[in-house]
Formats: sequence, structure tokens, C-alpha cells
Amino acid sequence: EVQLVESGGGLVQPGGSLRLSCAASGFTFSSFDMTWARQAPGKGLEWVSVVRRGGGSTNYADSVKGRFTASRDNAKNTLYLQMNSLKTDDTAVYYCAVGDYSIYRTVQKTGYWGQGTQVTVSS
Repeated sequence: EVQLVESGGGLVQPGGSLRLSCAASGFTFSSFDMTWARQAPGKGLEWVSVVRRGGGSTNYADSVKGRFTASRDNAKNTLYLQMNSLKTDDTAVYYCAVGDYSIYRTVQKTGYWGQGTQVTVSS
């Protein structure tokens, strides 16, 4: 079955960095675009980034552009999100999902999603 397992979250101070990973299995990873999304406390899902299936094309939400870098290693079936210059507003549960969710007006957990990993940015 399709499995997506996020890891790398934790507590970090404002201005710090974290690197998240998403280990994928149960499908042909290299054939699919992959999305990072997040959900802050009391808020809805927010699309963060998409890495297209070849790894050479990425897009970012305005809120993270210039600070976050998404990438993938198709040989390892793994998606990454490097987060730098973290802000308190980045506090959220971060999810990976199969597909390009940037094309939807509203982000919903359809299709395949991981369990999420908590990122807390606090001084």
C-alpha cells in the first residue's frame, strides 16, 4: 500500500533551520509530483510547495518563498523540505502528499497523505 512517512520536525528558535524528510513507498515515486503542505493550530491546510516528478521544477507559496527549498531524490524515494530563517508563523504540522495540490482552489486531504510531523518555532 501507499505509505508516506514524514520526519525531522521539532522545536527550533526563530531564525533557525530544520530539514524535513518524507519517505515514500508502495507506488512509483518518480512518476508523481509531490506536495508539501502545512496546518497551523486552528487554521486550515496551506499549500507550501510542489516538486514535480523529475525534480527539476518547483513552486512555493509566497509565505515561504526564499526561505524554504523543496527537493527530491527519486533513487531513494524521498522528498525533502529545507526550512531556513524560520518564523513563529511557520509553526504547524507539516505533511507530504502525492500529487500537485497547487492546482486546487482549496487544499483538502484527498488522495495519499502522510501522518505529518510537528514543527514548533518558539523562543
